[in-house]
Amino acid sequence: MIGRISGLLVAAEGGEIVVDVAGVGYELQLSLNTFFALPRLGESVELVTHFVVREDAQLLYGFLEHQERALFRLLIKVNGVGPKMALAILSGMSVSELQRSVAMDDVARLTKLPGVGKKTAERLLIELRDKIDLAHFKVDSATSVRSPLASDEAVAALAALGYKPGDAEKMINKIDGKDLSTAELVKTALRNL
Repeated sequence: MIGRISGLLVAAEGGEIVVDVAGVGYELQLSLNTFFALPRLGESVELVTHFVVREDAQLLYGFLEHQERALFRLLIKVNGVGPKMALAILSGMSVSELQRSVAMDDVARLTKLPGVGKKTAERLLIELRDKIDLAHFKVDSATSVRSPLASDEAVAALAALGYKPGDAEKMINKIDGKDLSTAELVKTALRNL
């Protein structure tokens, strides 16, 4: 099995990259969170990997963080979730966001992800609830958790101002503080730009 890859990043497009390792180019598929955190083309990159062998293909998935790979491995064990959907889930939310969604039984947040319906979201919550702790994704009870409604409204407000929904969500998620209103979240996000 290939557990780690280190080499030069020679191509990157649409969530797929090629890493040159001593003259051999390895194709890897990544979550968008990992993809956007990559160095520039021609620079060295090191990724932890997960290798999948199927009847019709051999696929290599890459991750910058061990936690993301561990969560990917948990996701693909859930009935009905394959590597493609697991990457889509990890592209739509960070490890901590997914961790928070599982801790709060937030079906609505999970159903916003592409390809995740209500039944799949419920299955994810049930099957991940106990396993998240086993994978060292601890939910700190002291961690501030803001109202999902205020966050959703703030994202919608930023989108109405012309920001892309994904960018707006990232802006809101970077804000600390659990008791902020929608207006305060929007003001803080705009101030942080």
